[in-house]
Formats: sequence, structure tokens, C-alpha cells
Amino acid sequence: MSLSGTLVKQVTIMSDGDVFHEIFRYRPHHISDMSPGNIKGVDLHEGEWGTVGSVIVWDFVHDGKPKVAKEVIEAIDEAKKSVCFKVIGGDILEAYKTFLITVHVDTHGEENVVTWTFHYDKLNEKIDDPHSLMEFCINVTKDIETHHLPKEN
Repeated sequence: MSLSGTLVKQVTIMSDGDVFHEIFRYRPHHISDMSPGNIKGVDLHEGEWGTVGSVIVWDFVHDGKPKVAKEVIEAIDEAKKSVCFKVIGGDILEAYKTFLITVHVDTHGEENVVTWTFHYDKLNEKIDDPHSLMEFCINVTKDIETHHLPKEN
């Protein structure tokens, strides 16, 4: 059994893919307004929003428990509309030696595909693959989409 793994999940959104990418790049601190049940707050600890090397801290609720993730923005690709975060502190590192999260948006008119990719190294073979954390990210994605869809009268 390998301690290293990759998990990939895609979700189609009907809201603007460019806006979705821009939120994760420049405005992750607004996600708590869009997904308040999941994200309690996002704070900038070093650098500037939307720049490689910046450090941000996420306060979130996962599996019913308050958690924290400290991440550095490792890479931004405007052409591919992707942002890669490397977890450098917090609860995730209690189970994983390394954890990279990439959120990527393919824009195709009205339908856009958000792809979440996790690359990770478990601390030991008893650690589960991060499926529930992936579902958490999908739920946040759906909350962001709902927030940006036109409201019915």
C-alpha cells in the first residue's frame, strides 16, 4: 500500500468560471460569505492576495469539527485558471506529511468544470485517503456557485 496518492474530482458549475478562478486567486477571504457553514474565515498572514508565496490561513468546519489549514500559494497559472496551495501547517498535517491542493477551472461558455486535485503523502498506512476532505471542497464549490447564480424572483 502506497503512502503517496493523488485524488481528483470534477464538478460542473453553471456560474462564471472566470469569477470562480478569481475568487480563489484574489478573494479567498470572501468564501466565508459564500459558504458560511463550511468556511469560517480566511486570513492573509504574509504577502498579498493573489500572489505566489503568500501565506493564508483557513478556518473551516470539516466532519463537524473546527479545523485550521495554513497554506502557501505555490503556483498560479492564469492561462489554465489554476491555483496551487501547499499546506504548511494546521490539522491536515496531523495525517499527511505533504499536501498540495490545486483548484483549476475549464471555461466553456455557460458550463464550466472545476477540477480539484490533491497530491499527498500520508504519515502512515493507517491514514485514509482524503475523500471526505475532497467532498468538503466540492460542497464549498457548490456553495460558491449557488452564491453567484442569478436569484429567482
